[in-house]
Amino acid sequence: VQLQASGGGSVQAGGSLRLSCTASGRPLNNYATGWFRQVLGKESEFVAGISWTGGSTDYADSVRGRFTVSRDNAKNTVYLQMNSLKPEDTAVYYCGTQRYQGGGVVRVSARYDYWGQGTLVTVSS
Repeated sequence: VQLQASGGGSVQAGGSLRLSCTASGRPLNNYATGWFRQVLGKESEFVAGISWTGGSTDYADSVRGRFTVSRDNAKNTVYLQMNSLKPEDTAVYYCGTQRYQGGGVVRVSARYDYWGQGTLVTVSS
């Protein structure tokens, strides 16, 4: 299973980006998916997650109210809509998915089994 995060780029503070997470080797449907980010030299940080149904979501306090995670199972894609971006949101963003179906949202990266290359988000002031 290989995930691919895309949609990153460079924006000014206050701008928006939408990240997408797709999978090959296995559909994302029926598996909880999480978004994490990492700044060079720092540990990865939970950003947002969504249950396999899409009915449950969770957000880090630092992004709550600005970011929205959603999924379109018909398109096998999980999205992270990021609004009101701040310079401190600058990081490489990764999506991860769990090994077993039906899992809930968790904030611990070790609970996600499959990852892909991240996408860089740069927010300038």
